[in-house]
Amino acid sequence: MAHSIIRAETFDVRFPTSKMLDGSDAMNADPDYSAAYLHLFTEDDSLTGDSLVFTIGRGNDVQIKAIEILVQQVVGMKTDDAFNGIGDIARALSADSQLRWLGTDKGVFHMAAGAVLNALWDLFAKERKVPLWKLLSDLTPEQLVAAIDFRYIADALTPGEALEILNKAQSQRSENESILRSHGVKAYTTTPGWLGYTDEKMLDLTRAAVADGFSLIKYKCGKSIEDDRRRLTKVRAEVGPDFRIAIDANQVWNVDTAIDWVNQLQEFKLEWIEEPTHPDDVVGHARIAREVAPTKVATGEMAANRLIFKQLLQLNAISYMQIDATRVAGVNENIANILLAAKYQIPVVPHAGGIGLCEMVQHLAMFDAVAVTGHHEKRIVEYVDHLHEHFLEPAKVVAGAYQAPALPGSGAQMINESIQKFTYPTGSYWVSELSTNGDSL
Repeated sequence: MAHSIIRAETFDVRFPTSKMLDGSDAMNADPDYSAAYLHLFTEDDSLTGDSLVFTIGRGNDVQIKAIEILVQQVVGMKTDDAFNGIGDIARALSADSQLRWLGTDKGVFHMAAGAVLNALWDLFAKERKVPLWKLLSDLTPEQLVAAIDFRYIADALTPGEALEILNKAQSQRSENESILRSHGVKAYTTTPGWLGYTDEKMLDLTRAAVADGFSLIKYKCGKSIEDDRRRLTKVRAEVGPDFRIAIDANQVWNVDTAIDWVNQLQEFKLEWIEEPTHPDDVVGHARIAREVAPTKVATGEMAANRLIFKQLLQLNAISYMQIDATRVAGVNENIANILLAAKYQIPVVPHAGGIGLCEMVQHLAMFDAVAVTGHHEKRIVEYVDHLHEHFLEPAKVVAGAYQAPALPGSGAQMINESIQKFTYPTGSYWVSELSTNGDSL
């Protein structure tokens, strides 16, 4: 089965979502959903490792450069060697002191390490002709633990504890997989909730989401308390008093502001407040969690690494852990995050949306459902109905639940036509757009 990784290629892929205000929130007014995209090539033209880092536009400029620097560490490797040494590779990608100086286990180079690792996992799954969730779920507890870097988290989760969690779940894997294939994993949607949408568009999309079987809808907030009260009043009138709704502030508040703001919205019976303040402010999140109860706190899409999650759990700062497929150092670090959450009995409620995030993070949620915490009512995975048509196997949600993907790989592979059309600035879309408008992103 062994192949050689013979070269790597990156693509700056950008989609003009700012034109329709898709993705707009209180912090990010005009995002252009973008992918710093990586191909790993083998001597077999039909076998590539694909991954991406999600950005919202010009961030691609620096993200791609970081990926190009780090990916050279794996070019020339045999895939069998990479698979058997994936934990060592993950540690090595963070070990270059001159690059680490720019951000210790966080930021552009940490996400670049994630791109390289995710491309390798995609390649491993394709070699074995299984989707990533199945590959991960079939690994032994020892293989999974070997993939994790326990440095900085062993005070919260030891290798022995991780093995115990995985061994305890092992006898249920077959049954859990059957449930997954039959029922999928529950989804919620943010599609109606973008802050730039008119009230009419928000309510039309809300009605459609309820009809599609979603049991929770999330709305962006934080522009003004008056706007939030008006929007939530209309939503509650539409969905009734018991339908679950959540809000997302995208980090715009100070701690005191967050507490005051959320407490002014208690009448709307919110399921959670997401990203109420800066993602690194663990102590602030803990205080917010205490003082806005019974509204719960959710965060994690911009948590830089396993250390932030460790501290959020240790301080009882969150009720929901929202891992992201491309924010941390890839599959390896997200296995650690999932096991940390399992130890502290906090549900993993993954962040998605963006470009490719639904396709990628569903595999992590399904691995959790099969091989770690099993199926439970608190797991729910974000879904946003944008840009799925650009992927080889678009995420599929039926009756409010993600259906298990069947194609081999991690879900990250885009179709070639989309890459060629939306590569910036040379793709056909951008050549036309820039010649017409004479500007750039």
